[in-house]
Amino acid sequence: MIRHMRTGLMTASILALSSGAAFADYELNILHINDLHSRIESINKFDSTCSAEEEGKNECFGGVARLKSLIDQKRQELSGKNVLLLNAGDNFQGSLFFTTYKGLAEAEFLNLMKFDAMTVGNHEFDESEDGLAGFLDKITFPVVTANVLPSHKSKIGDRIKPSIVLDVGGQKIGIVGAVANDTPELSSPGPDILIGDDVATTTAAVEELKKQGVDKIIALTHVGYPRDLAAIAKIPDVDIVVGGHSHSLLSNTDPKAEGPYPTMVDNPGGYKVPVVQAASYTKYLGDLVVTFDDKGVVKAAKGDPILVDSSVKPDQSVLARVAELGKPIEELRSKIIAKTEAPIDGSRENCRAKECEMGSLLTDAMLDRVKGQGVTIAITNGGGLRASIDAGDVSMGEAVTVLPFQNTVATFQIKGDGIREALENGLSKLEEGGGRFPQVAGMKFSFDKSKPVGSRVVSVEVKEGETYVPLDPAKTYSLVTNNYMRNGGDGYDVFKEKGENAYDYGPGLETVLADYLAAHQPFKPYTDGRITEVASAAGAAPAEPATEAKPAAGTDTATKPAATSGDAAASAASGPQKHVIAKGDTLWDLAKSFYGEGALWKKISEANGKPAPRALHVGRELEIPAK
Repeated sequence: MIRHMRTGLMTASILALSSGAAFADYELNILHINDLHSRIESINKFDSTCSAEEEGKNECFGGVARLKSLIDQKRQELSGKNVLLLNAGDNFQGSLFFTTYKGLAEAEFLNLMKFDAMTVGNHEFDESEDGLAGFLDKITFPVVTANVLPSHKSKIGDRIKPSIVLDVGGQKIGIVGAVANDTPELSSPGPDILIGDDVATTTAAVEELKKQGVDKIIALTHVGYPRDLAAIAKIPDVDIVVGGHSHSLLSNTDPKAEGPYPTMVDNPGGYKVPVVQAASYTKYLGDLVVTFDDKGVVKAAKGDPILVDSSVKPDQSVLARVAELGKPIEELRSKIIAKTEAPIDGSRENCRAKECEMGSLLTDAMLDRVKGQGVTIAITNGGGLRASIDAGDVSMGEAVTVLPFQNTVATFQIKGDGIREALENGLSKLEEGGGRFPQVAGMKFSFDKSKPVGSRVVSVEVKEGETYVPLDPAKTYSLVTNNYMRNGGDGYDVFKEKGENAYDYGPGLETVLADYLAAHQPFKPYTDGRITEVASAAGAAPAEPATEAKPAAGTDTATKPAATSGDAAASAASGPQKHVIAKGDTLWDLAKSFYGEGALWKKISEANGKPAPRALHVGRELEIPAK
């Protein structure tokens, strides 16, 4: 049914309209945050804890004291207007405050901000339901998540509702929540909590709100910006989506934004739904103004996130409480463990999409830690890297901020085909910025993200001595990873199901990182090409010879096909041939050599499963079909 035709209009309303009266529009102001990730203290440009020196230079952002101050300021500015303060989840995990207080510090400060509603994020289950139950015991605001389905044995009971209805300025506002469908893979909800389908459970909750006469409905989600756009905003009768999980900065002024704020999505009901998100780590406060018409349909939406920078003066009482809670962990955090020559990039956008400096550093450190055990390959999930490290002194607190999950080193053995399967899993959520992206050491791989999920790996090589050789599907290799992945976390079920001789070696990843930095200081960040993205065969198709990279003058031609163009072309004309790929080969050059015409490269490609034309796997044998 078209939204503006929905039932429920009273005869009296129709009579009022016919007599010349008109209903006034309703304006709702929504302030919101998402993915706080225990950034209790202010952060620097690397998303790690800000130093006193940086504070003195006005280089810091966020922190709960600044956030509380800005929320109070906005509420005062909006006095007399309709205001909601919403939290889209993932308050847990990310600093020593969570490591020490297990969510109780976060609960205390969120209470001071007086949120109207929150949805749980996947990280709210990092300490199983025990940690979430303790948090729920302390908070003073409602939690809504329709697809969190606890059993009768669950410790959280019925304290997480599918939806709530709030009276805001005399109008009923419905709020329904949802968390990511793959939360059981991303975290540890335990056996007594089922995570249902986000769309199905949200739809059912919205229908219940409709039955109660609620015609203004907000979906408060922790499923990620792409999922909000593709699915949540298209659920019938959802009016607004306030999201989290993907840490997406939406903005109308910042060139680095993932999309406009709000992003307007066409709902099948014939109306547009504003979708918003406010980055992460307390760095922004979302500020959305929505105007509804008298039928509860969004008429207009505008706003922009507010940068919580040094111009926002921290709330002094909150700042004092933060300092008080920080005393027990100050000694550990302030210990200097190493020096680095330059910033080490651990940014979310890089470590979840390609080789990043922090990924190379950590996997090399893990491999070094177990080198005496015959382990030759390291794999860790890019999503486990939560911050960068700036240049100069490196503290233990920074190491914990990068690796806050208390994961430990784990080793096991697995065959080559299992490693390839693991890499495919790691590449399966590229479009969503999934945390499962594999950072590696002791191996190299290339991938094509244009390929379907499950067939994105182009080539894999493993290090043997000082050289790299093709991965052997039947050979058993020794791996090091973290205990979370070894147990199937982030979709790495293959490690749990096919791994053998597993051993949780024990040291925490933050300790492994700290010890490696200490042994290699001053540390110089690096990437070395161990992970490469290649163009798809279709996208890389050279229409003209000029588009194909040619060897520079003086290039050693010994790596090219041994046959001359004429000899090879004559051979190819008489029947199919075989060719072992040498360094520097491209499909264009091979087609020119064997057929005398580079444009026939597609014939070779199709005969060999369409390999990436400019990233051929050295040593692989190609079929060269007859011309």
